[in-house]
Amino acid sequence: MDIKKSLAAQAYAQTRSAATAEPPPNSAEDSAARFLETFAETLSGSEDTARAAMTGGADPHSLVAALASSQTAVETVVTVRDRVVEAYQEILRMPV
Repeated sequence: MDIKKSLAAQAYAQTRSAATAEPPPNSAEDSAARFLETFAETLSGSEDTARAAMTGGADPHSLVAALASSQTAVETVVTVRDRVVEAYQEILRMPV
């Protein structure tokens, strides 16, 4: 009889934890954090490759690939920044 109560209590606890509503994640904030983290990792990797190429530790092809990757990352960040500034200016133009 104790085993049945124990199993019932475990099943209840699992069902209860599955049924509780979790607060929705702040998707915009999480996305921005992941985006900036990926950007920083890309730039860091490109810098490491550039250092290795200067000391003879990397081939020219990997250097060009790293430079292209960092250029794309910077262009993406600039585009996102421009869109955010544009949205902010639109908000400022709204009548109160």
